[in-house]
Amino acid sequence: MLLVLGLLGGFALPAVAEAMRPWLPYMVAFLVFVSALRIGAQEALGKLSDARANLGRVLALQLGLPLGVIATLWALGALSSPFAVGALLALAAPSISGSPAFTALMGHDPAPAMRLLILGTALLPLTVIPLFALMPAFGGLTAVIWAALKLTAVILLAASAAFWLRARAFPRPGAETTQALDGLAALTLAVIVIGLMSAVGPALRSDPAALLPWLALVFALNFGMQLLARALGADVATSVVAGNRNVALFLVALPAEIITPLLLFIGCYQIPMYLTPLVMKPLYART
Repeated sequence: MLLVLGLLGGFALPAVAEAMRPWLPYMVAFLVFVSALRIGAQEALGKLSDARANLGRVLALQLGLPLGVIATLWALGALSSPFAVGALLALAAPSISGSPAFTALMGHDPAPAMRLLILGTALLPLTVIPLFALMPAFGGLTAVIWAALKLTAVILLAASAAFWLRARAFPRPGAETTQALDGLAALTLAVIVIGLMSAVGPALRSDPAALLPWLALVFALNFGMQLLARALGADVATSVVAGNRNVALFLVALPAEIITPLLLFIGCYQIPMYLTPLVMKPLYART
């Protein structure tokens, strides 16, 4: 319910949403810190066999999938459509920073999602190279690589600080502590989404009909990818990551003519993203 209230707050309080935008990087870092504090270093790092499997998952999601979509859209002559650009950027992006928290809120182990988040973000400088080579209109590759490296550093620093604190303060947290951390993560997510909705609230009031195609795209993309991954036998963490990607990373590199509609796409993308723990929980609860 907190996440839904955050979405509504983003719609209803555009001035607050705009004022919060500069603070989003710090709030995302805090969310990673809280998620890592809940998980612990041993669970987050996993085993060597997990690393090999996760590498395959990341390459399939961030490289194989967008390349397949590029080939399909090229064959259909739809590669330059704004909707195609938005979908491709989302599919090429790594996991959102909130994926471990989402997984925990649905009653599942957040550690696998944390591993995919760290590995996917770290590999982004490599996985985006073929995409930008095939889509030169996307702009500068160097800026995307630099943004990915900065985000990787933030995630690693926040997670390392959390692992250090947990090892000394509560190496074996009880159920009450775990629930408190889950609640703090949910509250942080609800605050973050207010700032992320800064482009959607004004558009909803000025031209709500213009939002409908973008809303249809983001719901189909987010929930559709989660359902597809689950149908193909993916675990909960991989399914959540499949539909929830950090597309905002690409804003630093794209030319102005692509950024403007993409801001609306990113804002709309938050809606199914933040509804994931509520809408998708029954699906993931069946296994």
